[in-house]
Amino acid sequence: MPESSNGPTILITVTGGDKPGVSSVLFGVLARKQVSILDVEQTVIRGRLTLGVLAAVDGDPEDVQELVEQAMATVGMDVAVEITAEQPPRPPAATHAVVLLGAPVTARALSAVASALADRNVNIESIAGIADYPVTALELLVTVPGGAEAEAAFRAALVSVATEQGVDIAASRAGIARRAKRLICFDVDSTLVQGEVIEMLAARAGKEAEVAAVTEAAMRGELDFEQSLHARVQNLAGLPAAVIDEVAQELQLTPGARTTIRTLKRLGFRCGVVSGGFTAVIEPLARELELDFVRANTLDVVDGVLTGRVVGDVVDRPGKARALREFADSFGIPIEQTVAVGDGANDIDMLSAAGLGVAFNAKPALREVADTALSHPYLDAVLFVLGVTRDEIEAADAVDGHLRRVPLGS
Repeated sequence: MPESSNGPTILITVTGGDKPGVSSVLFGVLARKQVSILDVEQTVIRGRLTLGVLAAVDGDPEDVQELVEQAMATVGMDVAVEITAEQPPRPPAATHAVVLLGAPVTARALSAVASALADRNVNIESIAGIADYPVTALELLVTVPGGAEAEAAFRAALVSVATEQGVDIAASRAGIARRAKRLICFDVDSTLVQGEVIEMLAARAGKEAEVAAVTEAAMRGELDFEQSLHARVQNLAGLPAAVIDEVAQELQLTPGARTTIRTLKRLGFRCGVVSGGFTAVIEPLARELELDFVRANTLDVVDGVLTGRVVGDVVDRPGKARALREFADSFGIPIEQTVAVGDGANDIDMLSAAGLGVAFNAKPALREVADTALSHPYLDAVLFVLGVTRDEIEAADAVDGHLRRVPLGS
């Protein structure tokens, strides 16, 4: 808060239809009285303006009040002025950003969030809508008192509300730490793209049932990822390598994937993928999206035919975390400034290693360890968690000629 006299303060609240010139008239009046501005906040919702000004007065505050009321009447605005004897204390900086996402966000859900925060003495400093498509997203900047125990209770309460209300709630540290992320790493199958590549290849080989049986055994814990990968790939033996290119062309990106990567690259992010899938299938997509990093498994091909083997190191659960660190190291980015997004148990180590781990339509085991979990099928929700607004995305897209909204299914 700026330095000023110890005299009285006035809180001016202007409301009415938004129009050009309101701020000019108000601050012009205050300038005539040599008022010191302490704080200003303005919002516009559906054309309705609310402008708040906190100011220190060196003189008669009632004189200032009268002039403000007269000036606002000339532009057809309502105004309320509150005079206090002394300056209020500077409010504490918000410690956390809470993003509430839903389709829709109901008043019941927001009420439940507010109640959970109030029960833990967490103050809401501001609330703003940051997205209306493809989901509604509200950002709450809050102050969490106390240390690690209080923060853990705060996060646990939000997880409970999210489950009860059927919404997504992401909580992260506010301030510089939130805005310092510089690298993002995506899993591929069922995250960056829809479906599972191994299943698409198995369908070409007529081995869907065999591959599904191995997958189910792995899910029961009877096989680890590396064992299950080798067992599934064995079923691809004899498949022409040309099928890999066909499957690569059939990959369907998750809704919002292009928008997400395009926006993050505008922000200077390094974007990459780390997958338990196959390099030959993923690399064409990575080139198309202009990704900075690709790490996946390599299928063995001899004389144009798949041998049913994987060559080289397997990108398994620990391997994904190692790849994330190598990706960050290659660009000189601290691991604390990285983001990882995935959906399966083999993403646990990678999300745990990242500065921010996002579970995307994930298995329960991953949701339990992730910093936040998203359950809507739109990858651009990741942008809202990072504090990017829909307006910012679409303003940039409009400049580049990419702006469009795809109708959403019911």
